Amino acid sequence: MVAGNNKQISVLVSSTFAFTICFAVWMMFAVLGIPIKNNLGLNETQFGLLAAMPVLTGSLVRVPLGIWTDKFGGRIVFFLLMLSSVVPIYLIAYATAYWHFLVLGLFVGLAGGSFSVGTPYVARWFEKERRGLAMGIFGAGNSGSAVTKFVAPGIIAAFGWQMLPKVYAIAMLATALLFWFFSYTDKSHQAPAGVSFSEQMKVLKDPRVWRYCQYYSVVFGGYVALALWMTKYYVAEYGFDIRHAALLAACFSLPGGVLRALGGWISDKFGAIKVTWWVMWVCWVCFFLLSYPQTSMVVKTVTGDMTLNIALSPLLFTVLLFVVGIAMAVGKASVFKFIGDDFSDNIGAVSGVVGLAGGLGGFVLPIMFGALVDLTGVRSSAFMLLYGTVCVSLVWMHFSFKRAPARAPALAAAM
Repeated sequence: MVAGNNKQISVLVSSTFAFTICFAVWMMFAVLGIPIKNNLGLNETQFGLLAAMPVLTGSLVRVPLGIWTDKFGGRIVFFLLMLSSVVPIYLIAYATAYWHFLVLGLFVGLAGGSFSVGTPYVARWFEKERRGLAMGIFGAGNSGSAVTKFVAPGIIAAFGWQMLPKVYAIAMLATALLFWFFSYTDKSHQAPAGVSFSEQMKVLKDPRVWRYCQYYSVVFGGYVALALWMTKYYVAEYGFDIRHAALLAACFSLPGGVLRALGGWISDKFGAIKVTWWVMWVCWVCFFLLSYPQTSMVVKTVTGDMTLNIALSPLLFTVLLFVVGIAMAVGKASVFKFIGDDFSDNIGAVSGVVGLAGGLGGFVLPIMFGALVDLTGVRSSAFMLLYGTVCVSLVWMHFSFKRAPARAPALAAAM
């Protein structure tokens, strides 16, 4: 019989690995969508919809999956979820029309719901003072986005884009089996049998849930949207080929995923309020700089015209994205630290609702990115939109915690 502490580690490792593969699959259109876009002659808005389609279902299923995890246990729900996505992933290799990809993308998106299964499943194996770190380590599976950027371009270049879905389908099946053999079930972690769906959803009346939804739509929704958008952005804005563009985009995706564990530790140490507050300010500054479009202007001087060119070089652009990735990684963990502390008896339902809000942000934002580019012709308009969402979070945080006396000192210290 495996000792309790070893079970904790086994559950954490197997769940994190499974979530990493699920996230890699969920984000595959970030790279796969580029050759599909070229083959089908899609515009920017159509590409945004294609890339975001898996995010829609991966978001919508998060609430029921979180509730089922509370009711039936995370192990069985996680395992069946992974199995359900294998066939749709494989069928993408045989899609030929735009609507084929959209429909299959909806079914592939089920893999993205794994977050709302793994979070409560892992959290309940750890005591409260270590829960933030545990959830942060599990959340580091977001680095699956970077895995896709490292792996997918090479597979596409060597064997064609049709091979990528086949490889991912096999990987998902193997991961589901590995997870089943290395994870465990503890029936004491399940919600009492008499708890109804309506009772679990009473948390929606709590204003804190909606506040955390907004924060998460920025740090997670923004992360997903940029992870889907940045490879194509580098190709279109700076002229890189798909391999170099994906590698540079991974400079955002990798820290945005891996460092979530660090965010969990920082949140345990300094508190969710202070950490989230500073995350929003770092994003605010970076998005302001990233928003500025490449500009040429003529200044009239006493000696004649002086031409000024203002633009972010690929290096500076990547550095700013890297900083944003770190901030979002920390922010994703700090928001779930709020949930672990405030709703420890109903983590599944609350994490499902908050995850739904973050996922919907990841679905809507890429479509809006594409629409803004089609309407304005300015690619940096994507960062202008994100800058606005961060402003909303900062204002909401300021007034929310200003009215909460118990937490006001912590926010005042952060400010």
